[in-house]
Amino acid sequence: MSVTIDIAGLPQERIVFAPSPLAELGTALHTLSEPGHHPGAHGWATAVNASLKPDLADRLCEGDFLWRTTFSDILMGFAGLRDASVQPGATLTEDLDLLDKLDDEQFVTAALEFTCGAEHTFEAMLSPLSDAALRERAVELASARGPQQRRFTQRLLDDPPAVRAWMRRLFEDCEQAFFADTWKRVRGQLTADAREKSELLRRRGLAATLEAVSPALSTDERCSVISVDKLVSARATAVDPAVGPGVTFIPSVHQWPHLLVLHRPGWRPVVHYPLAAREMPGALSVEQFQLRMEALAHPMRMRLCRSLARGPYTTSELADHYSTSSPEVSRHLSVLKKAGLITARRRGRYVQYQLDLKTVGRLGSDFLETVLR
Repeated sequence: MSVTIDIAGLPQERIVFAPSPLAELGTALHTLSEPGHHPGAHGWATAVNASLKPDLADRLCEGDFLWRTTFSDILMGFAGLRDASVQPGATLTEDLDLLDKLDDEQFVTAALEFTCGAEHTFEAMLSPLSDAALRERAVELASARGPQQRRFTQRLLDDPPAVRAWMRRLFEDCEQAFFADTWKRVRGQLTADAREKSELLRRRGLAATLEAVSPALSTDERCSVISVDKLVSARATAVDPAVGPGVTFIPSVHQWPHLLVLHRPGWRPVVHYPLAAREMPGALSVEQFQLRMEALAHPMRMRLCRSLARGPYTTSELADHYSTSSPEVSRHLSVLKKAGLITARRRGRYVQYQLDLKTVGRLGSDFLETVLR
């Protein structure tokens, strides 16, 4: 499973690294709504939430499904403009001005992404603003998410300009309340990372640059496809002549553990990636994580782990202890070793196995990082 971006024939100068104030505000709002996803930002989130005025806090609750359970594409609205030269603005105002350039159909279908199906439902030329059946379907999908989402969808379909103005005012009030200080604090770090990745791309090429961005990113030998290791499957193209060739990489301070890919049809793809902290463990591939879960799903291997957690044992010792054959134990140990859950060391003519406590101790965080990526 992965998200792939077709970049065959894409000139290197069309691969752009740039920070986005609006995208960073989106990740900041997500952190405020879901602090459990971002334990490293718990202190910041607690302080900001405590400082919010009741009116602003209430308005954020009205629209939090746009950044809480999903990350709305409207937070990267520049990618929907059919001009490949357009990149994120230097200020939140500039990013909001770019968002305002989207027509109502683009804005509405992007905003309705939270319904977990709208993106595919509304890919056709028709719009829920003009087609009665699609409008009814949009309200039905939103209703399944809850009354708050239904009210928002009804307002959006009835009067898109009013909702767009409401949303812009909400983001501007966030800037005044807390985001101006936050952006001032992180802007230099994001700009430096974008500059560093751009220089790395120029000097060492795409493969080395993607590896520096995230272990979950890779490309093929011909550099014709960017693959993003995620628990979803999707495809996008950076060489759509109707949109303009290009792909944008946006760094974020608040993003970890999420690695997001905008792959909306008719929009340029965007990779929204977290800056890696020095103490942050390397991301585990989806395949390797699945190997570990499958290895632990067998009851016999679970019993072996119980012994191996207490100390090193040989195959024959484990076979005697569990009244089974050495070949049977060897097969189970091979699965655990392939999954990286046990270590082996030779002592004379004996090989002793032991549970890798550090790796096993990370399984919970590995699970969250993998499913939230």
